[in-house]
Amino acid sequence: MNRKKMVCSRKGQCRFCTKEGSPRPVFVDYKDVSGLKKMLNGQGKLLGRKRSGVCAAFQREVGTAVKRARFMGLLPYVAE
Repeated sequence: MNRKKMVCSRKGQCRFCTKEGSPRPVFVDYKDVSGLKKMLNGQGKLLGRKRSGVCAAFQREVGTAVKRARFMGLLPYVAE
């Protein structure tokens, strides 16, 4: 029995990186609560890079932004 390898038609692209490939002009804002909620699972934990589709540099910035938003009271530490 031959098994075909599942191939994704679209490579994962970071949502923060620009089209030119230079990720530096864009930054992750801790006040963007709706954007940060997309990076969290149902329990309030931060999603991994493969699940969220973010490059390594911005994954570190997302983690910092989520921590700041939690400290400021914009995001809960634990989902209710």
